[in-house]
Amino acid sequence: MSRRRTLGPKKKLALLLSAATVAGGGAFVMATTSNAAQTPTVKSAADSTVCQGLATALGNNQKFIEGQRAAPDAQSEARIANREAVIEEIKRKQEASGCAVGESAQGSQAGQPAAPSQPAQDEQAGGGGDAAQNPGGDGAAAAGEQVCNGSTVTLSGEAGAPAASSNQFPAGTKLKVTNLDNNKSTTVEVTSVSGSCVLLNDAAFEQVREPGKFLIRRAVIEKVG
Repeated sequence: MSRRRTLGPKKKLALLLSAATVAGGGAFVMATTSNAAQTPTVKSAADSTVCQGLATALGNNQKFIEGQRAAPDAQSEARIANREAVIEEIKRKQEASGCAVGESAQGSQAGQPAAPSQPAQDEQAGGGGDAAQNPGGDGAAAAGEQVCNGSTVTLSGEAGAPAASSNQFPAGTKLKVTNLDNNKSTTVEVTSVSGSCVLLNDAAFEQVREPGKFLIRRAVIEKVG
């Protein structure tokens, strides 16, 4: 005659604890998998025009700070503090746009492909296609002459009324920037120094940007005053 074996209280407790541990482990794995699935993908400058524009703006501001530290003057400390605040704002925009925060492209403007041929740029900008090239450098360009040929345009991240910064033109120079992708233009005054031929502050960039973009690849830049 067979006997049915019964489990004592201690064995029952041990089995219950083992089952709870297995269940808990499964729940942990499911939660980890769920959290991993919800982690947003971080985009780099190579993956997104928005991220590239922000990386370029960040790099230009970093380059400007490096220049100020290499050759300081009485105003360098104030300029550096201002640009550091701009860099923090750009990083916030990178985070909000899903870009890699802190990604910088210091040499990106020089490495961009050239814009379309000069006659096509002149025609779209209303220049008649006969604007003279400036062999002596942009800083010596005559009024109405196209400058910064082949440059892309991005934003400095600075607030205030529409304005520009440049490493080619002194304060007070007026530049007209035309975005060939939407034919919008803005004429602004250079008010500060930057690490590229022309950077637009936030207000000026809003006047010519395409929605959601922080980089103008095809631009015509004219010195108008």
